[in-house]
Amino acid sequence: MCILLLSLGQHPRYPLIVAANREEAYDRPTAAAAFWDDAPNVLAGRDLLQGGTWLGVTRQGRFAALTNFRSVEANRSDGPSRGGLVSEFLRGNQTPSDYLAGVVDNGRLYNGFSLIVGDGSEFRYYSNQEHQPRQLVSSLYGVSNHLLDTPWPKLVQGKQELNRLLLAANEPTPDQLFAILADSTMADDNELPDTGIGIDNERLLSPLFVNAGNYGTRSSTVVLIDKTGNVTFIERTFDHRPDRYSTASHQFVLE
Repeated sequence: MCILLLSLGQHPRYPLIVAANREEAYDRPTAAAAFWDDAPNVLAGRDLLQGGTWLGVTRQGRFAALTNFRSVEANRSDGPSRGGLVSEFLRGNQTPSDYLAGVVDNGRLYNGFSLIVGDGSEFRYYSNQEHQPRQLVSSLYGVSNHLLDTPWPKLVQGKQELNRLLLAANEPTPDQLFAILADSTMADDNELPDTGIGIDNERLLSPLFVNAGNYGTRSSTVVLIDKTGNVTFIERTFDHRPDRYSTASHQFVLE
């Protein structure tokens, strides 16, 4: 996943609001969001190549999501799948703190990532490009293909739009959140980061919604969890364009 917007405790009804886009090659085999047959409490999309996921929740209120850290120099061909870091937390029962302690020990084995895990009472962030996990308090957060809240144009824009929505809407709707994620406006060249992929690629990857030939935004996901434990999880899976998608929608009450 390549952009995650996260609201913790910033709305009177919804303690947790998530809006996220996953960027991937269009030909990478992927299953739409569903409760897994081999882990019935886990609701997530699934990477059918490696078996992991990029974002998911459980019936008990566990949440995890991961973005890749873009670094041409640091990439390794023998690293294990980063999606397993998300699915392992969702399948388990460790606290976020305990789980990330283990991830820190093995983080150097993976290509770069940023990982957020939570269990409803505690949320934590860790990147293997830093030394220690961070506790997340009540606030708005964002992460793209760098560290938490790195002010890349798409991340700044996404957080601003989410904040505006939360201030203006008594009842933010999934469609309003999807509208934030669907913006395909490219950033100005003078605002682009330099991650070693060249200015043309930086430009193509700069919008919230990416369409770069055979690579782009494969899915958008919105998660809303209210104070009484009602969960709304909606995933849109795209075929190259923001107006062509299929939808997987799930609603349930936390156990």
